[in-house]
Amino acid sequence: MNKVMSNKAVIALYVLPALVLVMAVIYGPMLITGYYGLMEWNGIGEMTFIGLENYKVLIQDAKFWESAWHSFLLAIFSTISLAGYLIVSLILAGKIKGSNILRKIYLIPMLLSSVAIAQLWVKIYDPNNGVLNSLLSSFGMENPPVWLADTDLVLYAIFVAILWQYAGFYIIIYYAALKGIPEELIEAARIDGANPVQIAYKIKVPLISGVIKVTIVLAIVGSLKYFDLIYVMTGGGPNGASEVIASYMYKKAFDTFDFGYGSAIAFFLLIITLIVTWITRKLTASEDEVQY
Repeated sequence: MNKVMSNKAVIALYVLPALVLVMAVIYGPMLITGYYGLMEWNGIGEMTFIGLENYKVLIQDAKFWESAWHSFLLAIFSTISLAGYLIVSLILAGKIKGSNILRKIYLIPMLLSSVAIAQLWVKIYDPNNGVLNSLLSSFGMENPPVWLADTDLVLYAIFVAILWQYAGFYIIIYYAALKGIPEELIEAARIDGANPVQIAYKIKVPLISGVIKVTIVLAIVGSLKYFDLIYVMTGGGPNGASEVIASYMYKKAFDTFDFGYGSAIAFFLLIITLIVTWITRKLTASEDEVQY
């Protein structure tokens, strides 16, 4: 008995530093943000407790809900794009020439910072000297779109940049999972007469379904809290057409110095993310997981 207690004490001693770090870096700031959300505070002076007043204002804030809608649209786009990443991974995992070079090319965006990627795409979308509009003009288009200044197109233009930024991340995850499938299963399917499409759809994809579920959660959660690339490319403009929850929260806290309301938005974003993650896991859970 004493030996068991001694072992537990040793385990607790090893776990304690990581637990303290997690509490200090993750859970502590969450609780502090929730506390600030109950205050009226400009970030410098004294804080005044106002209870749920910030959350009442938030519920009636049309601009917040518009930014929330944009975040959900990005989440939907990002989830749909996973199918394209998976198809590319299936092709790269097959025996095709140049797959090694292509894998390295897809990893290039992962080596760049979000700010660098944002500046790159701002140059690409430049209405006067950008590569995209120059290409469209060469094909005969007289008035190419002003991508980042068009309220109807700006969100889609940003999504293309995000799609390019995270291509390597998801492709390498799917590629690693596909390479973990035993080759004997693939050979047995070929012997039985299955073509490459049938092997991919009926064998490979089901065997990596767990990885696909994880990437769905990552894509949705990442989209809901996305900030840096959008802020650098458009600052949420034009006229709020590309505003997302995180950028709206940043503006309220650091531009208007309403830290109480900004904290309320941040805490509300945390709640939304937890709810969406729970719903996503329930919808993608297998029968065994649901029963468990």
